Amino acid sequence: MPASSTRDDFDKYMAPNYSPQQAIPVRGEGSRLWDQEGREYIDFAGGIAVNALGHCHPALVGALTEQANKLWHLSNVYTNEPALALSRELVERTFADKVFFCSSGGEANEAAFKLARRWGFDNFGEKKHKIVSFKQSFHGRTLFTVSVGGQPKYTEGFGPVPGGISHATFNDLDSVRALIDDDTCAVVVEPIQGEGGVTPATPEFLQGLRELCDQHQALLVMDEVQSGVGRSGKLYAYMHYGVTPDILTSAKAIGGGFPLGAMLASDRVAKSLVVGTHGSTYGGNPLACAVGLAAVTTIDTPDVLEGVERRHMLFREHLEVINRKHGVFKEIRGMGLLIGAEMSDDFQGKARDILPLALEEGLMALVAGPNVLRMAPSLVISEVEIEEGMARLELAIERLVGQS
Repeated sequence: MPASSTRDDFDKYMAPNYSPQQAIPVRGEGSRLWDQEGREYIDFAGGIAVNALGHCHPALVGALTEQANKLWHLSNVYTNEPALALSRELVERTFADKVFFCSSGGEANEAAFKLARRWGFDNFGEKKHKIVSFKQSFHGRTLFTVSVGGQPKYTEGFGPVPGGISHATFNDLDSVRALIDDDTCAVVVEPIQGEGGVTPATPEFLQGLRELCDQHQALLVMDEVQSGVGRSGKLYAYMHYGVTPDILTSAKAIGGGFPLGAMLASDRVAKSLVVGTHGSTYGGNPLACAVGLAAVTTIDTPDVLEGVERRHMLFREHLEVINRKHGVFKEIRGMGLLIGAEMSDDFQGKARDILPLALEEGLMALVAGPNVLRMAPSLVISEVEIEEGMARLELAIERLVGQS
């Protein structure tokens, strides 16, 4: 890459669907990054919950390097050893019997929703096609997944959108009862709504969804693209609830930064995905699956998973201290290392204003809508880095308060 590349080049050469921050990171190690000028940042963003082991983790670098010297790509005309090994690990560690690989969360959800409709068609006929999802949910950017998602701003201007989709209220079973019927093929839910504000489902809600799906012979589809692979403190968030889905989608952390997605399903459902019904040229790519195998086996260990809850409490304690001083947050919520801090009434709509201020102080963070500051750091971020990052966040918030 030319040394002269600047942030202005983004505006000149790249599609305007993003508005990235001004700094351009060029190197990362663990939970720290450095930009073109050599300035250091602490990473509380984690690539939007992707870099679950931080940047350039030795296990992932080693797996990628080893596989890069063996085999890069075959397509699905052939299978390959890394894909077989990763699929076996996922089956052995979860409820699932079968795995479908792709390259992103949107693709994993597209596959899940297609499978749900195909399963309904195969077993009950074409009338069983309805999908119940939730307001404020997010499931990807394909036309189908953005339609299942419950945020109208993402479908505006892209109509007509696919039909047969309705949206209930998250954590409100009565709203689901009003929509579900015997023509429903699936209920789609995030155990923790991520983009919608970092809101965990209640145990009663997920248990009730399972019961409603069983009553109406519908599938329970859990989107764990953001909440999965250790983010909650277990390999998948459904494991906290004692509720087993029929289909689960996974991406983000499963590749530790390498593009990888997966759809997991039980045998009774997966059998509808017969030859020719769905596919992905890059799905099951040897490079991606080698890295994914290293990520899953490194993360799904007591040392990493038990550390997630300790780090959650540290984040919460620091945020509460900041809030007692500055009164910027209404609620601090989340699960594991997916944490949201909702802005107080006096700072409504100003969560995004924190991001450039934090960057100037040497911290990378996220938002989940205009009113929620979101953090999704490495699952193995050190306590020292949490403390340093929170000190930098407080400096940014002091500046925000000063501007008000």
